[in-house]
Amino acid sequence: MDILKIEASRPVAAQPLPDKIRSLQALVPLGLSVVVPVFNERDNVPPLLREILAALRGLLEFEIIYVDDDSSDGSLQVLHSLKAEIPELRVLHHAQRSGQSTAIRTGVKAARAPWVVTLDGDGQNDPADIPKLIAARDAAESRIKLFAGWRVRRQDSASKRWASRWANAIRARILHDATPDTGCGIKLFERATFLDLPYFDHMHRYLPALVQRAGWRTDSIPVNHRSRSAGVSKYDNFNRALVGIRDLVGVAWLIQRSKVTPAGEL
Repeated sequence: MDILKIEASRPVAAQPLPDKIRSLQALVPLGLSVVVPVFNERDNVPPLLREILAALRGLLEFEIIYVDDDSSDGSLQVLHSLKAEIPELRVLHHAQRSGQSTAIRTGVKAARAPWVVTLDGDGQNDPADIPKLIAARDAAESRIKLFAGWRVRRQDSASKRWASRWANAIRARILHDATPDTGCGIKLFERATFLDLPYFDHMHRYLPALVQRAGWRTDSIPVNHRSRSAGVSKYDNFNRALVGIRDLVGVAWLIQRSKVTPAGEL
């Protein structure tokens, strides 16, 4: 495969670590799990992995969990080749395509750290923003369980930016989630809080509202956004709008029917 030949000339790590060292690393408490869902992002996998490593190595102990959603372009093979070189990398694979929300949930369920950060696999989220989210969490009160990226300078087409502004305005008016950009893929959240949320397809677009429904607070952090350098988008505005209307009604119903009751133990 051409990409494997290209990446072999500039490996992410110099040499694979022995199995004994990998076993010792598994005993070190992890501070963060990075979950990256991918579907047909073969050319974006190696550069994004390098950026994640550059952003986090030396900052804290972490793992990177890639969840391949049954790609057909060789993404899984690229991940398999890189796994031998990157001790932090774990690779999960869906036997059939299940969508981004399911891939994220698969990764979060497998995560070993108490906090998880998600990134889109297309490389448009900047891993250099992860330390900024961690710093925001460390300075925040304990009731804030989600730190959502806010793309203040979108690098998408004009039609996609317009559709996103329209969707965000409608969502905010109905859900009152006080979040300017729920579609941004980079988010930092507590694993236990995420796993306590109701699961449904496309739930990742409503995480702030769902976390608030559970009785917690959320915060939006300005982050960088980049244009796609390889591959093609997996969504179009029309299909996203159709699905979004149905999901919006469902999330509004969930919020209306929810009840959060504090409880204490004697």
